[in-house]
Amino acid sequence: MARLYREAPLNGIWEGTGNVICLDVLRSMTREPDCIPALFDELETAVGVDRTFDACVASLKDELSKLHKHEGQARRLVERLALLISGSLLLRYAPPEVADAFIVARLAGGWAGQFGDLPSGLDAPRIARRAVPEVAFMH
Repeated sequence: MARLYREAPLNGIWEGTGNVICLDVLRSMTREPDCIPALFDELETAVGVDRTFDACVASLKDELSKLHKHEGQARRLVERLALLISGSLLLRYAPPEVADAFIVARLAGGWAGQFGDLPSGLDAPRIARRAVPEVAFMH
């Protein structure tokens, strides 16, 4: 019994930190409403490059107008924020095949949160080769 009580505080931390952080994001957005337009200023720098991305940004804008309804969906909302910011950066700075793969895999609607599951039709070998530095072979 003593061991259970000794580990009890850790269980709360282990299970709850992600939820607490996501709720903190929502509270921050409520407390500092100017951060929402700043978020969209950042996202909109990539609007017009990809229709799927554009639709996701528009959907998020609509959802955030009802921010008070999101406490039960805090993790999902914060995950979408992270994915859209990542998508925005990739659309602006990554090679098109990398940005396209991210948009299709993460924003197009079929992603269930697991990694390593890419839709067919992407040039996965070309994307993977980007992770391997080119080595000049000496003869």
